[in-house]
Order: sequence, then C-alpha cells, then structure tokens
Amino acid sequence: MTLANIPPAPELPGARHLHSGKVRDLYEITEGAHVGKLLMVASDRLSIFDFVLATTIPDKGEILTRMSLWWFEQLKDVVPNHVVSIDVPDAVRGRAVICENLDMFPVECVARGYLTGSGLVDYDATGEVCGIALPSGLVDGSRLPHPIFTPATKADLGDHDENVSYDAVAATVGDDTAAALRDLTLRVYGTAEGIAREQGIILADTKFEFGRAQVVADEVAGERSDRRPPVETPIVLADEVLTPDSSRYWPADDYRPGRAQPSYDKQIVRNWALSEESGWDRRSGEAPPPLPAEVVERTRSRYIEAYERLTGERF
Repeated sequence: MTLANIPPAPELPGARHLHSGKVRDLYEITEGAHVGKLLMVASDRLSIFDFVLATTIPDKGEILTRMSLWWFEQLKDVVPNHVVSIDVPDAVRGRAVICENLDMFPVECVARGYLTGSGLVDYDATGEVCGIALPSGLVDGSRLPHPIFTPATKADLGDHDENVSYDAVAATVGDDTAAALRDLTLRVYGTAEGIAREQGIILADTKFEFGRAQVVADEVAGERSDRRPPVETPIVLADEVLTPDSSRYWPADDYRPGRAQPSYDKQIVRNWALSEESGWDRRSGEAPPPLPAEVVERTRSRYIEAYERLTGERF
C-alpha cells in the first residue's frame, strides 16, 4: 500500500488535515484554545518492509498513544516533550494528542544497546555500525559494551531509512546540535532501558525524534527592541516515544544471544509475511497480502502485553 492507497484521513471538527504517514494522521487545530497547535492521531495501520498493510491491528493506535503518554511522564525530568493536551475530538479520543508545532531535526536519533537488525547487517559487513567500531565476535542479540548513537536519515513512505555517520549529522545540523542530540538520545535511552529492565523487559534499541519550538520571524532576524540575538530554545522530544513501533522490546527471561529474540513488536507480522504460508515474495515489489485473523490477534495481544507489562496498567 503506497501513500496514495492509505485511506483518507477523517474530517475532524476544528482541525485541518495536513498529512498522513505510515501510521499517523496530522492536523492543524483551527478553532478553540489551541489554534495553531498540531493534532497527532495514531491509526491502527501497520507497516512492514516499507509497505503499509491493507490489514489493520485493532486498538493499535490507542495502545501506541497510551504508551507514549506514559513514557513522556516517566521522562519529564530528563527532556521536555511536545504534548500540550489530550482534550481531543471525540472521534479520535484515546488515540490522539494535541502537541506543539516544532521545527523538527531531519534525523532519526537511534540508540542501540544490543546488536540486531540493520546494525547487525552493518556490523557483519564492516565490523562497525554508523562508523563506530565494535568488538569482534558479536552475534545477533549481543549486548554492546555501552549504548551507541546510530543516526539514520528520515525516509518518505516507500523509502528506506539509511544509517548515517555522526559526522553526517554534524554536517546537517551543526556540531553543537549534533552533540546535543547524541547526548540526549543516549541519556533518554539509558533512563528508559533501566525502567524497562525493572519490568523484566529488555529495550534493545529505539529511535527518537526531536525538535525545537518555532521562533517568530522578528526574533529570527534579531529585530527585537533590545537588538539581542534570539535565545536558542530547548530541544524537545516529539512524535511517538518508546512504543513497539519505534523500539525493540524483548522479554528478559527469554533472552539468548546468537538468535533472533522473541519480541513485543510487529515481528510476528514480518515473520508471517516472509513465510511460505503467506505466498509473498519480498523481491516482487508487490505489497504483502492481507493478514490472517490469527496473526492479527497475536500481534494485538503482543502490543497489549508490552503495554501492560511496562506500565502495570490494564488496557
């Protein structure tokens, strides 16, 4: 399913639709107390291998939203976040937030504490991940000596995120901002990894998106009455955070390096799509077929299990 095939976003009172991505629909608030803010709605869509699937996962959008809000609360003393309000239109209540309209940094800020996924592919080819040399002999699932910052480009729908070096980030956003993004990414990951571990869950890796509050034109130009240059606004954590869509969560009691780990994410769907049962050839360029009901239910259950085990709350 390409971007053109994604179902039209619903019309919402007091909001203007701006954009639909793989999972989220974005609106601008046009009426009420939050005019000019953004309304971010998490759908039940699911994407694998850069395809948005025709089959949805019931309640997924609400689970992702609840989990993000829970994590924003846990991390509030580490980094500010973009959430303004959860007082949203009834049609999207429970799966949407009103948030600040930020100037987003054009980089996926990825932290890895364990070697797997695209990091493992890079390591097997070069012994490095994003230019960071790692010890020899690591295998799928190996815990790294210390967490590493492995940024990636932000890809449009249908394109791949590409791992890039730290130097590439610095060339894009500047040395000081690149260092701040790296340090903040690792600090947030370290805090979240510790919280998850207390609940018997390994946070193997995750990606964050950050931005800054938009500065009005006269401040950008330094044209305030006192003629001082604009004050740089703090870096803000945005989008979703630490959900099964953006993170790899593994049950700690099943952790065994040297193999693919059981996970609390959409790996169930990936595995089915690549199996003979699906009849799908990833090299064909065609989208995967609709998911069987059993795969949908197992995936939904896994998302709920991750939410409940992490937060201690019932869904």
